[in-house]
Amino acid sequence: MTEGRRPSAREIIALVADGFHELPRPVRDFRPDGPLGWPGYDLSRARAAQRTGETESVVCGTASVGGTQAVLIAFEFGFLGGSLGERTGDRLEAAYVYAREHRLPVVPLVATGGSRMQEGMLALTQLQRVARQSALTRAAGLAQIAVLRDPTTGGGWATLGAGADVVLALPGAQVGFAGSRVRPPDADPAAYTAEAQVAAGSADAVVAQEELRETLGRWLRLLTGVSGEPAPVPEALGARDLPASGWDAVQRARAPERPRAARYLDAYFDGRLAISGDRCGGTDPDGMLCGFGARDGRTVAYAAQTGAATRPAGYRTATRLIGLADRLGIPVLTLVDTPGAANDAEAEREGVGASIAELFGAVAIARTPITTLVIGEGGSGGALALAAPGRTWAAPDSYFSVIAPELAAAILKRPEDEVELTAGQLRIRPQDLAELGVIRAGEGPER
Repeated sequence: MTEGRRPSAREIIALVADGFHELPRPVRDFRPDGPLGWPGYDLSRARAAQRTGETESVVCGTASVGGTQAVLIAFEFGFLGGSLGERTGDRLEAAYVYAREHRLPVVPLVATGGSRMQEGMLALTQLQRVARQSALTRAAGLAQIAVLRDPTTGGGWATLGAGADVVLALPGAQVGFAGSRVRPPDADPAAYTAEAQVAAGSADAVVAQEELRETLGRWLRLLTGVSGEPAPVPEALGARDLPASGWDAVQRARAPERPRAARYLDAYFDGRLAISGDRCGGTDPDGMLCGFGARDGRTVAYAAQTGAATRPAGYRTATRLIGLADRLGIPVLTLVDTPGAANDAEAEREGVGASIAELFGAVAIARTPITTLVIGEGGSGGALALAAPGRTWAAPDSYFSVIAPELAAAILKRPEDEVELTAGQLRIRPQDLAELGVIRAGEGPER
């Protein structure tokens, strides 16, 4: 592969996989120059075939990626700009059907300029076919991991790319719904890059080409490592003795040296990969960590608050994580640690209430088991939304409260010197919560 040159479909397959076997190609008869009789279309196709060695803009088949069998869909950008036409749709549909029949994950390696002009609306309607096949595969509980190459624009981005469960991108790839030839003249080109899509929460990570094989293999192993057993409760990493008073519990939870989410996750997992973004314009890397990890040979999903106020994008990312884990049958671990949801004006404009409601709903209806450990502050509904009813434990240096004691005293119009008294009356210590039946005792980290 020549450095700086856009890799072909078969070159990108060889880069990430072993033992590729191409799937049978569906046959469709066209009238001369295609369904619209577009002058010169047959000649354009013939030239594209001679230049690339392909007969369509996608190559579909099965291969081993890091030891996991998957269906690969690789776009050939050299064939009419990787555009989607009716024959492209035939191949894509056949690939997804094969994946469902053989219970294989799907890996689209996307490089496309969008729908094929020479086939008009018939080309555009292929997006409906692709979206349906992707949805059926999602409903079948099979993972889809997209790799965005240069360029990924138009309907290919809006279906195969953005519709995947995990979205990876190559550095510097052009990624956006609007291609370079149709953008407004004053458009900022930096907004249409892989890096910008990750920053906006529309993709999970930028992965260097030389790291793509290993990263894809790790993701496929994690998302196919299904286990119905609940995630074990993590061991408490901080204080071992229980707090003497409510205010003592608060001080312990707020101590700067107390272990936070990243430390818990590092101790819990043998290795992990993160997902990022709420898929509607936001990320919350300072407030919520989400992803999948390997523990004792099986996969556990995680959503962990970091001790900061959680923003709407954080709640939406956690909702996305739980929904994906539920579809794939992967158990979930949640770590609660927040003084509460972000309550600034920007958070309200971003729909903090709706984002919390979505998370409450996702936890409530999840079929996969969810295990929760409160590792620090449990501030109000912004913390409770991440907690599994009936399967929540608490570390000794944590508390869970209807609201922070200072705010509770303010609501009750109490003077400042009664905050500590209020903390005790709220019964927020782990032992209080166990007695009240809010958390479980005896099997968790305090044992």
